[in-house]
Amino acid sequence: MNDQLDLFDQPENEVSDEIKEPKLIHADCLDAMRDLPDACVDAIVTDPPAGIAFMSREWDKDKGGRDAWVAWMTDVARECLRVIKPGGHALVWTIPRTSHWTGWAWEGAGWEPRDKIVHLFGSGFPKSLNVSKSIDKSHGAEQEVIGIDHEWIRRAGLSHGGNTYTTNTFGSASGPNAGKITTPATDAAKKWDGWGTALKPASEDWWLFRKPLVGTVAANVLAHGTGAINVDACRIGDFQNVTPSGVDRRSAKLHELGYRPGEYPTGAESKTPGTPPGRWPANVALDEEAAAMLDEQSGTTKSTGGAGDKSRGGMGKLVFGKYALDRNGANAGGLGDSGGASRFFYTAKASRKERGEGNVHPTVKPLALMRWLVRLVTPPGGTVLDPFAGSGTTLLAARAEGFGAVGIEREAEYVEIMRKRLEEK
Repeated sequence: MNDQLDLFDQPENEVSDEIKEPKLIHADCLDAMRDLPDACVDAIVTDPPAGIAFMSREWDKDKGGRDAWVAWMTDVARECLRVIKPGGHALVWTIPRTSHWTGWAWEGAGWEPRDKIVHLFGSGFPKSLNVSKSIDKSHGAEQEVIGIDHEWIRRAGLSHGGNTYTTNTFGSASGPNAGKITTPATDAAKKWDGWGTALKPASEDWWLFRKPLVGTVAANVLAHGTGAINVDACRIGDFQNVTPSGVDRRSAKLHELGYRPGEYPTGAESKTPGTPPGRWPANVALDEEAAAMLDEQSGTTKSTGGAGDKSRGGMGKLVFGKYALDRNGANAGGLGDSGGASRFFYTAKASRKERGEGNVHPTVKPLALMRWLVRLVTPPGGTVLDPFAGSGTTLLAARAEGFGAVGIEREAEYVEIMRKRLEEK
Protein backbone atom coordinates (compact mmCIF):
# COMPACT_ATOMS: atom_id res chain seq x y z
CA MET A 1 0.00 0.00 0.00
CA ASN A 2 3.04 2.29 0.10
CA ASP A 3 2.25 3.51 -3.39
CA GLN A 4 -0.87 5.11 -1.91
CA LEU A 5 1.10 7.25 0.54
CA ASP A 6 2.73 9.60 -1.97
CA LEU A 7 -0.30 11.84 -1.41
CA PHE A 8 1.06 12.70 2.02
CA ASP A 9 4.54 13.66 0.83
CA GLN A 10 3.47 17.14 -0.28
CA PRO A 11 4.08 20.18 1.96
CA GLU A 12 1.31 20.66 4.51
CA ASN A 13 -1.74 22.44 3.06
CA GLU A 14 0.12 23.52 -0.05
CA VAL A 15 -2.27 25.08 -2.55
CA SER A 16 -1.74 24.04 -6.16
CA ASP A 17 -3.59 24.66 -9.41
CA GLU A 18 -2.89 21.06 -10.42
CA ILE A 19 -5.88 18.73 -10.12
CA LYS A 20 -5.25 16.18 -7.38
CA GLU A 21 -6.40 12.73 -8.41
CA PRO A 22 -7.97 10.79 -5.54
CA LYS A 23 -6.21 7.71 -4.19
CA LEU A 24 -8.28 4.49 -3.95
CA ILE A 25 -7.59 1.73 -1.45
CA HIS A 26 -9.47 -1.54 -1.87
CA ALA A 27 -9.50 -2.93 1.66
CA ASP A 28 -11.36 -3.03 4.93
CA CYS A 29 -11.18 0.45 6.40
CA LEU A 30 -9.66 -0.63 9.71
CA ASP A 31 -6.89 -2.59 7.97
CA ALA A 32 -6.20 0.26 5.56
CA MET A 33 -6.16 3.04 8.13
CA ARG A 34 -3.73 1.15 10.35
CA ASP A 35 -1.22 1.45 7.50
CA LEU A 36 -1.65 5.24 7.25
CA PRO A 37 0.68 7.65 9.07
CA ASP A 38 -0.45 9.65 12.09
CA ALA A 39 -2.00 13.06 11.41
CA CYS A 40 -1.82 12.65 7.62
CA VAL A 41 -5.25 13.99 6.56
CA ASP A 42 -7.02 17.29 7.16
CA ALA A 43 -10.68 16.25 7.14
CA ILE A 44 -12.92 13.18 7.12
CA VAL A 45 -16.21 13.08 5.24
CA THR A 46 -17.86 9.69 5.13
CA ASP A 47 -21.09 7.73 4.75
CA PRO A 48 -20.67 4.60 6.91
CA PRO A 49 -23.10 1.71 7.35
CA ALA A 50 -26.01 2.46 9.69
CA GLY A 51 -26.22 -0.99 11.26
CA ILE A 52 -29.80 -1.74 10.17
CA ALA A 53 -29.11 -4.54 7.66
CA PHE A 54 -30.23 -2.20 4.88
CA MET A 55 -31.67 -4.20 1.98
CA SER A 56 -30.15 -7.29 3.68
CA ARG A 57 -26.69 -6.08 2.60
CA GLU A 58 -23.88 -7.87 4.39
CA TRP A 59 -21.88 -4.65 4.81
CA ASP A 60 -24.73 -3.07 6.80
CA LYS A 61 -25.33 -5.85 9.32
CA ASP A 62 -25.45 -4.74 12.96
CA LYS A 63 -22.43 -6.98 13.74
CA GLY A 64 -24.15 -8.70 16.68
CA GLY A 65 -26.49 -6.07 18.07
CA ARG A 66 -26.22 -2.47 19.21
CA ASP A 67 -23.27 -2.91 21.58
CA ALA A 68 -21.21 -4.83 19.03
CA TRP A 69 -21.95 -2.29 16.30
CA VAL A 70 -21.03 0.64 18.57
CA ALA A 71 -17.80 -1.12 19.58
CA TRP A 72 -16.89 -1.67 15.92
CA MET A 73 -17.70 1.94 14.99
CA THR A 74 -15.68 3.15 18.00
CA ASP A 75 -12.65 1.28 16.62
CA VAL A 76 -13.20 2.97 13.25
CA ALA A 77 -13.56 6.39 14.88
CA ARG A 78 -10.42 5.85 16.95
CA GLU A 79 -8.36 5.13 13.83
CA CYS A 80 -9.88 8.17 12.14
CA LEU A 81 -8.82 10.24 15.16
CA ARG A 82 -5.26 9.01 14.83
CA VAL A 83 -4.84 9.75 11.12
CA ILE A 84 -6.36 13.26 11.20
CA LYS A 85 -4.46 16.37 12.25
CA PRO A 86 -5.22 18.08 15.57
CA GLY A 87 -8.36 20.18 15.25
CA GLY A 88 -9.43 18.36 12.10
CA HIS A 89 -13.16 17.91 11.50
CA ALA A 90 -15.15 14.83 10.56
CA LEU A 91 -18.59 14.82 8.95
CA VAL A 92 -20.21 11.43 9.50
CA TRP A 93 -23.51 10.43 7.88
CA THR A 94 -26.19 8.57 9.80
CA ILE A 95 -29.92 8.02 9.87
CA PRO A 96 -32.18 9.25 12.71
CA ARG A 97 -32.85 5.70 13.91
CA THR A 98 -29.21 4.94 14.76
CA SER A 99 -27.76 8.44 14.95
CA HIS A 100 -27.25 8.08 18.70
CA TRP A 101 -25.14 4.95 18.11
CA THR A 102 -22.81 6.95 15.88
CA GLY A 103 -22.65 9.77 18.42
CA TRP A 104 -21.73 7.38 21.23
CA ALA A 105 -19.06 5.69 19.15
CA TRP A 106 -17.27 8.79 17.91
CA GLU A 107 -17.43 10.67 21.20
CA GLY A 108 -16.28 7.53 23.00
CA ALA A 109 -13.29 7.38 20.66
CA GLY A 110 -12.20 10.86 21.73
CA TRP A 111 -13.90 13.15 19.20
CA GLU A 112 -15.69 16.34 20.25
CA PRO A 113 -19.29 16.59 18.97
CA ARG A 114 -19.65 20.06 17.45
CA ASP A 115 -23.00 20.01 15.63
CA LYS A 116 -25.29 17.94 13.47
CA ILE A 117 -26.36 18.90 9.94
CA VAL A 118 -29.83 17.65 9.04
CA HIS A 119 -30.41 17.03 5.33
CA LEU A 120 -34.13 17.23 4.48
CA PHE A 121 -35.41 15.74 1.24
CA GLY A 122 -38.74 15.09 -0.41
CA SER A 123 -37.94 11.93 -2.34
CA GLY A 124 -37.84 9.39 0.48
CA PHE A 125 -40.28 6.50 0.28
CA PRO A 126 -41.88 4.86 3.36
CA LYS A 127 -40.77 1.28 4.01
CA SER A 128 -43.60 0.35 6.33
CA LEU A 129 -45.40 -2.91 7.06
CA ASN A 130 -49.04 -2.82 5.98
CA VAL A 131 -50.68 -4.17 9.12
CA SER A 132 -53.98 -4.95 7.40
CA LYS A 133 -52.29 -7.01 4.68
CA SER A 134 -50.15 -8.76 7.28
CA ILE A 135 -53.24 -9.79 9.25
CA ASP A 136 -54.95 -11.16 6.16
CA LYS A 137 -51.79 -13.03 5.18
CA SER A 138 -51.59 -14.61 8.64
CA HIS A 139 -55.19 -15.85 8.17
CA GLY A 140 -54.46 -17.17 4.69
CA ALA A 141 -56.84 -14.63 3.14
CA GLU A 142 -56.04 -12.91 -0.14
CA GLN A 143 -56.97 -9.24 -0.51
CA GLU A 144 -58.93 -8.20 -3.58
CA VAL A 145 -57.07 -5.93 -6.03
CA ILE A 146 -59.21 -2.91 -6.84
CA GLY A 147 -56.72 -0.73 -8.73
CA ILE A 148 -53.13 0.37 -9.42
CA ASP A 149 -51.50 3.28 -7.61
CA HIS A 150 -49.53 4.76 -10.51
CA GLU A 151 -48.27 7.69 -8.42
CA TRP A 152 -46.88 5.25 -5.85
CA ILE A 153 -45.14 3.37 -8.64
CA ARG A 154 -43.67 6.58 -10.06
CA ARG A 155 -42.41 7.86 -6.72
CA ALA A 156 -41.04 4.45 -5.73
CA GLY A 157 -39.09 4.27 -8.98
CA LEU A 158 -40.65 0.96 -9.98
CA SER A 159 -41.30 -0.10 -13.54
CA HIS A 160 -44.49 -1.82 -14.63
CA GLY A 161 -44.07 -5.04 -16.55
CA GLY A 162 -47.43 -6.77 -16.90
CA ASN A 163 -48.43 -7.75 -13.39
CA THR A 164 -44.98 -7.43 -11.82
CA TYR A 165 -42.71 -4.63 -10.71
CA THR A 166 -38.94 -4.68 -10.52
CA THR A 167 -37.02 -3.46 -7.48
CA ASN A 168 -35.42 -0.06 -7.82
CA THR A 169 -31.92 0.67 -6.49
CA PHE A 170 -33.27 1.99 -3.23
CA GLY A 171 -34.98 -1.25 -2.28
CA SER A 172 -38.64 -0.32 -2.60
CA ALA A 173 -41.20 -3.09 -2.43
CA SER A 174 -41.33 -5.47 -5.36
CA GLY A 175 -43.28 -8.50 -6.51
CA PRO A 176 -46.71 -9.17 -7.98
CA ASN A 177 -48.57 -7.00 -5.45
CA ALA A 178 -46.27 -3.96 -5.46
CA GLY A 179 -48.19 -0.80 -6.28
CA LYS A 180 -51.56 -2.54 -6.31
CA ILE A 181 -54.47 -1.10 -4.34
CA THR A 182 -56.23 -3.83 -2.40
CA THR A 183 -59.12 -4.05 0.02
CA PRO A 184 -59.04 -5.98 3.35
CA ALA A 185 -60.54 -9.47 3.28
CA THR A 186 -61.14 -10.27 6.97
CA ASP A 187 -62.90 -8.27 9.68
CA ALA A 188 -59.67 -8.08 11.68
CA ALA A 189 -57.81 -6.66 8.68
CA LYS A 190 -60.58 -4.12 8.11
CA LYS A 191 -60.21 -2.94 11.72
CA TRP A 192 -56.50 -2.22 11.22
CA ASP A 193 -56.70 -0.92 7.64
CA GLY A 194 -54.47 2.14 7.25
CA TRP A 195 -52.09 1.22 10.07
CA GLY A 196 -48.35 0.82 9.48
CA THR A 197 -45.02 0.67 11.29
CA ALA A 198 -42.82 3.50 9.96
CA LEU A 199 -42.80 7.14 8.96
CA LYS A 200 -41.70 8.37 5.54
CA PRO A 201 -37.93 9.01 5.63
CA ALA A 202 -37.34 12.69 4.91
CA SER A 203 -34.12 13.44 6.78
CA GLU A 204 -30.57 12.20 7.22
CA ASP A 205 -28.00 13.44 9.72
CA TRP A 206 -24.37 14.43 9.36
CA TRP A 207 -22.55 14.52 12.70
CA LEU A 208 -19.87 17.22 12.83
CA PHE A 209 -17.00 16.14 15.09
CA ARG A 210 -13.63 17.74 15.80
CA LYS A 211 -10.39 16.23 17.01
CA PRO A 212 -9.27 18.04 20.21
CA LEU A 213 -7.20 21.14 19.57
CA VAL A 214 -3.61 21.70 20.57
CA GLY A 215 -3.87 25.01 22.42
CA THR A 216 -6.30 27.66 21.16
CA VAL A 217 -8.16 27.63 17.87
CA ALA A 218 -5.83 30.36 16.56
CA ALA A 219 -2.71 28.45 17.56
CA ASN A 220 -4.03 25.19 16.12
CA VAL A 221 -4.99 26.80 12.80
CA LEU A 222 -1.56 28.40 12.46
CA ALA A 223 0.26 25.19 13.36
CA HIS A 224 -1.78 22.61 11.47
CA GLY A 225 -4.20 24.45 9.16
CA THR A 226 -7.13 22.77 10.92
CA GLY A 227 -9.52 23.62 13.76
CA ALA A 228 -12.03 25.91 12.03
CA ILE A 229 -14.76 25.58 9.41
CA ASN A 230 -14.87 27.58 6.19
CA VAL A 231 -17.96 29.72 6.76
CA ASP A 232 -17.49 32.20 3.89
CA ALA A 233 -16.94 29.49 1.28
CA CYS A 234 -20.19 27.80 2.31
CA ARG A 235 -22.58 30.74 2.61
CA ILE A 236 -26.01 30.09 1.21
CA GLY A 237 -26.94 31.89 -2.00
CA ASP A 238 -26.03 35.35 -3.25
CA PHE A 239 -27.47 38.05 -5.51
CA GLN A 240 -26.95 35.99 -8.68
CA ASN A 241 -28.86 32.88 -7.57
CA VAL A 242 -32.50 31.83 -7.27
CA THR A 243 -34.25 29.58 -4.80
CA PRO A 244 -35.47 26.15 -5.93
CA SER A 245 -38.97 27.59 -6.21
CA GLY A 246 -37.72 30.24 -8.64
CA VAL A 247 -37.58 33.30 -6.36
CA ASP A 248 -34.88 35.66 -7.62
CA ARG A 249 -32.25 36.49 -5.00
CA ARG A 250 -30.62 39.33 -6.98
CA SER A 251 -30.34 42.75 -5.48
CA ALA A 252 -31.01 45.69 -7.75
CA LYS A 253 -28.96 47.84 -5.39
CA LEU A 254 -25.88 45.69 -6.00
CA HIS A 255 -26.26 46.04 -9.75
CA GLU A 256 -26.63 49.79 -9.43
CA LEU A 257 -23.35 49.87 -7.54
CA GLY A 258 -21.60 47.90 -10.25
CA TYR A 259 -21.48 44.39 -8.77
CA ARG A 260 -21.10 41.52 -11.18
CA PRO A 261 -21.16 37.75 -10.55
CA GLY A 262 -17.84 36.54 -9.17
CA GLU A 263 -16.57 40.01 -8.27
CA TYR A 264 -16.22 40.26 -4.51
CA PRO A 265 -13.14 42.42 -3.78
CA THR A 266 -13.02 44.13 -0.43
CA GLY A 267 -11.52 47.33 0.90
CA ALA A 268 -12.30 51.00 1.37
CA GLU A 269 -11.86 51.83 -2.34
CA SER A 270 -13.93 48.92 -3.58
CA LYS A 271 -17.50 49.16 -4.82
CA THR A 272 -18.27 45.77 -3.31
CA PRO A 273 -19.09 45.31 0.38
CA GLY A 274 -16.59 44.08 2.94
CA THR A 275 -18.87 41.19 3.89
CA PRO A 276 -19.08 38.02 1.77
CA PRO A 277 -22.24 37.29 -0.25
CA GLY A 278 -24.85 34.87 0.98
CA ARG A 279 -26.23 33.76 4.30
CA TRP A 280 -24.32 32.11 7.13
CA PRO A 281 -24.45 28.33 6.54
CA ALA A 282 -27.02 26.62 8.72
CA ASN A 283 -27.15 23.11 10.19
CA VAL A 284 -30.15 22.33 7.96
CA ALA A 285 -29.93 21.51 4.26
CA LEU A 286 -32.82 21.02 1.83
CA ASP A 287 -33.14 19.31 -1.52
CA GLU A 288 -35.19 20.98 -4.25
CA GLU A 289 -38.40 19.15 -3.46
CA ALA A 290 -38.22 19.87 0.26
CA ALA A 291 -37.33 23.50 -0.49
CA ALA A 292 -40.30 23.90 -2.82
CA MET A 293 -42.64 22.47 -0.18
CA LEU A 294 -41.24 24.85 2.41
CA ASP A 295 -41.66 27.85 0.11
CA GLU A 296 -45.23 26.83 -0.62
CA GLN A 297 -46.00 26.84 3.09
CA SER A 298 -44.01 29.93 4.02
CA GLY A 299 -45.01 32.13 1.10
CA THR A 300 -42.91 35.20 0.34
CA THR A 301 -41.21 36.81 3.31
CA LYS A 302 -38.94 39.82 3.64
CA SER A 303 -35.81 39.72 5.77
CA THR A 304 -35.40 42.35 8.45
CA GLY A 305 -33.41 45.45 7.57
CA GLY A 306 -32.04 48.06 9.91
CA ALA A 307 -29.23 48.02 12.42
CA GLY A 308 -30.10 44.76 14.16
CA ASP A 309 -30.30 43.99 17.84
CA LYS A 310 -27.86 46.27 19.66
CA SER A 311 -27.98 44.02 22.73
CA ARG A 312 -26.32 41.25 20.70
CA GLY A 313 -23.39 43.18 19.36
CA GLY A 314 -25.40 44.67 16.52
CA MET A 315 -25.90 41.25 14.88
CA GLY A 316 -29.48 40.40 15.81
CA LYS A 317 -31.20 38.89 12.79
CA LEU A 318 -28.20 39.41 10.52
CA VAL A 319 -26.60 36.02 11.15
CA PHE A 320 -28.24 34.44 8.11
CA GLY A 321 -26.45 36.40 5.45
CA LYS A 322 -25.38 39.43 3.53
CA TYR A 323 -25.79 42.89 5.03
CA ALA A 324 -27.87 45.47 3.21
CA LEU A 325 -26.11 48.57 1.86
CA ASP A 326 -26.86 52.18 2.45
CA ARG A 327 -27.04 54.67 -0.45
CA ASN A 328 -23.27 55.06 -0.40
CA GLY A 329 -22.67 51.34 -0.67
CA ALA A 330 -21.66 50.91 2.96
CA ASN A 331 -22.94 48.22 5.31
CA ALA A 332 -26.34 49.35 6.59
CA GLY A 333 -26.69 46.44 9.00
CA GLY A 334 -29.72 44.68 7.50
CA LEU A 335 -30.78 42.08 4.96
CA GLY A 336 -33.85 43.48 3.29
CA ASP A 337 -34.30 40.72 0.69
CA SER A 338 -37.43 38.71 0.03
CA GLY A 339 -38.45 35.26 -1.17
CA GLY A 340 -39.42 31.84 0.11
CA ALA A 341 -38.05 30.42 3.36
CA SER A 342 -35.82 28.01 1.43
CA ARG A 343 -33.41 30.86 0.64
CA PHE A 344 -31.99 30.38 4.14
CA PHE A 345 -30.77 26.87 3.36
CA TYR A 346 -28.57 24.94 0.97
CA THR A 347 -30.16 22.77 -1.72
CA ALA A 348 -28.90 19.70 -3.50
CA LYS A 349 -30.32 16.61 -5.16
CA ALA A 350 -28.71 13.70 -6.97
CA SER A 351 -29.80 12.86 -10.50
CA ARG A 352 -29.62 9.61 -12.46
CA LYS A 353 -27.02 11.16 -14.75
CA GLU A 354 -24.95 12.12 -11.74
CA ARG A 355 -25.07 8.59 -10.34
CA GLY A 356 -23.71 7.25 -13.63
CA GLU A 357 -24.70 4.25 -15.68
CA GLY A 358 -24.46 0.98 -13.79
CA ASN A 359 -24.12 2.61 -10.37
CA VAL A 360 -26.06 0.18 -8.20
CA HIS A 361 -24.90 1.56 -4.87
CA PRO A 362 -28.10 2.07 -2.83
CA THR A 363 -27.11 5.23 -0.92
CA VAL A 364 -25.46 7.58 -3.43
CA LYS A 365 -25.31 11.10 -2.03
CA PRO A 366 -25.81 14.29 -4.09
CA LEU A 367 -22.55 15.60 -5.51
CA ALA A 368 -23.49 19.23 -4.83
CA LEU A 369 -24.17 18.43 -1.18
CA MET A 370 -20.88 16.56 -0.83
CA ARG A 371 -18.96 19.44 -2.42
CA TRP A 372 -20.53 21.77 0.14
CA LEU A 373 -19.62 19.44 3.01
CA VAL A 374 -15.98 18.90 2.01
CA ARG A 375 -15.60 22.63 1.40
CA LEU A 376 -16.92 23.34 4.88
CA VAL A 377 -14.32 21.30 6.76
CA THR A 378 -11.24 21.08 4.51
CA PRO A 379 -8.51 23.75 4.55
CA PRO A 380 -6.95 25.02 1.28
CA GLY A 381 -4.74 22.36 -0.23
CA GLY A 382 -5.98 19.82 2.30
CA THR A 383 -6.71 16.13 2.00
CA VAL A 384 -10.06 14.45 2.69
CA LEU A 385 -10.34 10.86 3.88
CA ASP A 386 -13.44 8.74 3.24
CA PRO A 387 -13.04 5.33 4.94
CA PHE A 388 -16.37 4.14 3.47
CA ALA A 389 -16.00 5.50 -0.04
CA GLY A 390 -18.84 3.52 -1.67
CA SER A 391 -19.30 4.67 -5.25
CA GLY A 392 -16.92 7.61 -4.80
CA THR A 393 -19.08 10.73 -4.47
CA THR A 394 -16.88 12.16 -1.69
CA LEU A 395 -13.80 11.70 -3.88
CA LEU A 396 -15.50 13.36 -6.83
CA ALA A 397 -16.51 16.25 -4.58
CA ALA A 398 -13.02 16.67 -3.15
CA ARG A 399 -11.43 16.64 -6.61
CA ALA A 400 -13.94 19.19 -7.90
CA GLU A 401 -13.11 21.48 -4.97
CA GLY A 402 -9.35 21.17 -5.49
CA PHE A 403 -8.62 18.94 -2.50
CA GLY A 404 -6.67 15.75 -2.28
CA ALA A 405 -8.65 12.67 -1.30
CA VAL A 406 -8.17 9.11 -0.09
CA GLY A 407 -11.04 6.66 -0.43
CA ILE A 408 -11.15 3.26 1.25
CA GLU A 409 -13.75 0.71 0.15
CA ARG A 410 -14.07 -2.98 1.01
CA GLU A 411 -16.61 -4.08 -1.61
CA ALA A 412 -15.01 -4.87 -4.98
CA GLU A 413 -18.24 -4.05 -6.85
CA TYR A 414 -18.25 -0.50 -5.53
CA VAL A 415 -14.53 -0.01 -6.12
CA GLU A 416 -15.07 -0.66 -9.82
CA ILE A 417 -18.04 1.72 -9.91
CA MET A 418 -15.90 4.33 -8.18
CA ARG A 419 -13.06 3.93 -10.67
CA LYS A 420 -15.46 4.28 -13.56
CA ARG A 421 -17.06 7.44 -12.14
CA LEU A 422 -13.68 9.04 -11.49
CA GLU A 423 -12.56 8.26 -15.04
CA GLU A 424 -15.74 9.64 -16.60
CA LYS A 425 -16.05 12.92 -14.70
